[in-house]
Amino acid sequence: MYSPDTTKYLIHISLTAEGVVEKPDVVGAIFGQTEGLLGEDLDLRDLQRTGRVGRIDVQITSRKGETTGEILISSSLDRAETAILAASLETIDRVGPCVAHVAVASIEDIRVSKRRKIVERAKEILIDRFEDGTIDSDELLDDVRQSLRIEKIGSVGEEKAPAGPNVLESDAIIIVEGRADVLNLLRYGIKNAVAVEGTKIPKIVIDLCEKKTATAFFDGDRGGELILRELLQVADIDFVAYSPRGKSVEDMTRKEVIKTLRNKVPVEYVRDQYFEDSAEIAPELRAARQGSDESAGQDKKPKQGGAAKRSRDLRKGPTTLQDHMDDVKGQNLARFLAEDLTVIRELRSDEVEKAIETLDTPASGLVVDRSVDQKLVDRLVWKGISYIAARDFRGIIKRPMSIRLMKMGS
Repeated sequence: MYSPDTTKYLIHISLTAEGVVEKPDVVGAIFGQTEGLLGEDLDLRDLQRTGRVGRIDVQITSRKGETTGEILISSSLDRAETAILAASLETIDRVGPCVAHVAVASIEDIRVSKRRKIVERAKEILIDRFEDGTIDSDELLDDVRQSLRIEKIGSVGEEKAPAGPNVLESDAIIIVEGRADVLNLLRYGIKNAVAVEGTKIPKIVIDLCEKKTATAFFDGDRGGELILRELLQVADIDFVAYSPRGKSVEDMTRKEVIKTLRNKVPVEYVRDQYFEDSAEIAPELRAARQGSDESAGQDKKPKQGGAAKRSRDLRKGPTTLQDHMDDVKGQNLARFLAEDLTVIRELRSDEVEKAIETLDTPASGLVVDRSVDQKLVDRLVWKGISYIAARDFRGIIKRPMSIRLMKMGS
């Protein structure tokens, strides 16, 4: 329609004809009725021959005996000459045999449009295409420290399970899914992690769980749930640390890792979520748990789990999920908790259903001293709750994947 190299302006002209006309009729009317009108210097045919005016583009439609449309003419003339040329086209009063009305709708400065596109594209390039050249001292130090920690990653057992350097010496271990998870924890100075590398739990991990306080820390997806289920069947786990839904341990930041490990819960609170029948647990592990109170003479280090309340003499309030469970247990209380475990609302346990309708602040979890049924679970899922800790769960036929059920125990 126009040459992008030479065009300065694009004239937009609206056309209305009282009858049915075609494009050749419009073009003929333009040349015929403007010929000799502006003198030799601004004659439209001469301007086209010299390339100072582009070809005439006509876009029209006919409906119910009337023709309407738009005429586009590109110009490389200056502003005054382009304005005169545009005004001359408004003198056209007939197209073919039909009465016509022609008016200049606008004159577009092509260079302005180009500049606008250039500016927008420059913004995109500035944001997306430049490599970040800023220097962050903390980032440099972390990179150097990370290389040192990565060199220290090793393996344990006949299965060569990836592990941090302190797994064998530490009193506690953290069990993760894979080597990348161990590396990420090493970045943050956590050196007692060991990886299971799949659903087949290595024997060395099972043996370590017998001797040390063990925390399971897996990805917040379906794969992590399956590995945790397998681990709980064959190993003596003390705590479970839940990653945020859809979050991988290898991608978590230092703050997310520390927060998740701090909010770990005793395994007794989550076992019922995975096992409806204790027969699913390995017999030797079930027997060991039943006789744990009489095993003080064994070489296994004493566990720190259980439902016993933890002392908070040095704190002013609950800071972990277990603290909230201990607070409401036996008190007929319920607490709606925010993501950072602060209390949004505390109420009587039998008022939960009523509170769901009036809860304005989004809640992340519910801790309640009562039994919870399927109907309440469904309502809490709709409200966006991601976990429920309750005295018991009854009549739960369908367990939603988006919510975790934790049994506080008696």
